[in-house]
Amino acid sequence: MSHAPTVSLIGAPTDIGASVLGARMGPEALRVAGLAEALERRGWRVADIGNLSGPSNPCLPPEHGFRHLPQVVAWNQAVHEAVHGQLKMGRLPALLGGDHCLAVGSISAVARHCRAQGRKLRVLWLDAHADFNTAALTPSGNLHGMPVACLMGQGPAELVGLGGFSAEQPALKPKELRQIGIRSVDEGEKRLVHEAGIEVFDMRFIDEMGMRHAMELALAGVAEHTHVHVSLDVDFLDPDIAPGVGTTVRGGPTYREAQLCMEMVADTGRLGSLDIVELNPALDVRNQTAELAVDLVESLFGKSTLMRQRG
Repeated sequence: MSHAPTVSLIGAPTDIGASVLGARMGPEALRVAGLAEALERRGWRVADIGNLSGPSNPCLPPEHGFRHLPQVVAWNQAVHEAVHGQLKMGRLPALLGGDHCLAVGSISAVARHCRAQGRKLRVLWLDAHADFNTAALTPSGNLHGMPVACLMGQGPAELVGLGGFSAEQPALKPKELRQIGIRSVDEGEKRLVHEAGIEVFDMRFIDEMGMRHAMELALAGVAEHTHVHVSLDVDFLDPDIAPGVGTTVRGGPTYREAQLCMEMVADTGRLGSLDIVELNPALDVRNQTAELAVDLVESLFGKSTLMRQRG
């Protein structure tokens, strides 16, 4: 292709899966922080397809272990169709959240696309949390704590079944997922993550072995026919540098560790889709978390700190 590749920005302004309101303002904060301009500087064409619409947040208590399930399903259906549509056009979809429940819609769309194309999928889940809660385990019923479980077939049928998948044939297999930066996992959830056999590079591993080694392992086996999806929950970052999230957990990656993580993904040349979620401008300080997220995304799309020539 002689023309520049296109990134599609898809806004999903909702905090339907979260307990703290404000993530609905995330897409605008990312735009204000210059996301489109940063991507254009890296040589990409940017198609901002605007914001998806969906039900407003009724702020109700959980029913049968889930809060706002019908609304979460509606938002995820909209996300699934939008992401899948952009992939079919040969574009790289970047979902601007919104809370992390939306990853069910985006990743099921990516998985559907990869199966149709005969491509391998590798999902990098950058997050302070494992997001593998279920209705039986969850203390809150908030669906932003359940997307990984839903994608692996453990969740309400309406979410598990997005894109034609099922509990028997889920969107995501454990071997397709790597979790990085994890440092807050409920006891029951920990058991499920181990039982599923998910590879987790938690902060203890990163402290002991370094981000470089963690990312080398997380990217091992990524090859020409691999589609890499990055699901970036902004609470992945240490709250000292990224205060604008509803669920801060101290002790996350530093600015440099996060940059290295992004650069190593960029070096593969296999990035095919992206979520940027859980940015909460209501809790931010002068939009600094959005600006940091844009900075990291620019690195993900090839802004390197390397002075030396690549061999």
